[in-house]
Amino acid sequence: MQITTTLNLDAAERAEICAILGCTDPDLNTRLNSVLGASISEYLSMFRGQKVLKRGSDILEYRLLLLVETAFNGVIPDERTVSSLFQTTLTESRSLIRAVISKYQYQLKPHVERTLSAALTAANRQNNAQDYTVVINSQNVIDELNKALADIDGSLSPVAKKKGSVSTYEISPSSYNRLCAKFGVQPRP
Repeated sequence: MQITTTLNLDAAERAEICAILGCTDPDLNTRLNSVLGASISEYLSMFRGQKVLKRGSDILEYRLLLLVETAFNGVIPDERTVSSLFQTTLTESRSLIRAVISKYQYQLKPHVERTLSAALTAANRQNNAQDYTVVINSQNVIDELNKALADIDGSLSPVAKKKGSVSTYEISPSSYNRLCAKFGVQPRP
């Protein structure tokens, strides 16, 4: 079903929303339509009695789940993205993402795996004697990678922050190769 709506936004409002959503003005309509799909799904679930949520935290968790499935194309967002949309601190956003991953773990399993695969695909190294490095802006992604490593073999080295960096992480070659095998990612040399 196609639903059409009209929003009256002035130039300043459009610019502000573009900055929050991380898009350009020509892309704003497409981005808002993806968010609109999540909000309509939320209302329809409520109308039909499928998701009658009473607590604020439950509502926020369900909204984030719907956004992951629609607006974020099945990728778990980082804390800064969630903070900009939900008006929360980074710590609150980290907790919200963690709660959603835990509460909806079976529903989100393919999305979490897709997110972890993307992180592994982005990893690289300068030469065969070094660890792989990757920039990851989400502590939850690091936690999920380390949880996967623990499930594979508890003796593997964890994904760890590179000394002196803000969000660059190091992955030992043995851990990287085992993670790639688990998530079906072609390892980089």
